[in-house]
Amino acid sequence: MTQPGPAVGALGKAITFVAGAIVLALGFMFSLVVIAVVLVAGAVALAWFWWKTRALRKAMREQAPVWEKTRNDGQVIDGEAVVVEEFTVTRRNILPGEPDKP
Repeated sequence: MTQPGPAVGALGKAITFVAGAIVLALGFMFSLVVIAVVLVAGAVALAWFWWKTRALRKAMREQAPVWEKTRNDGQVIDGEAVVVEEFTVTRRNILPGEPDKP
């Protein structure tokens, strides 16, 4: 048999409600702090990446006119080639017991 638990009165229910509300508020505040930290870290990482790649972006902008001129003049030929060897296959049906016919 189960033993009866302690009697919970109105004061116990009120304390439980207040404690639950405090735990929910603390969890909400913690999640807001975590989201803010992640957003700031992402912004810092993006700014760092943008700063580190500025020389590459500059070089790409300088080479863009050369690439377009080459492309418009038809000097670049890009493609793939496949070598196919052609041969003829002679097929003939040979049934068991038939003599070989050339």
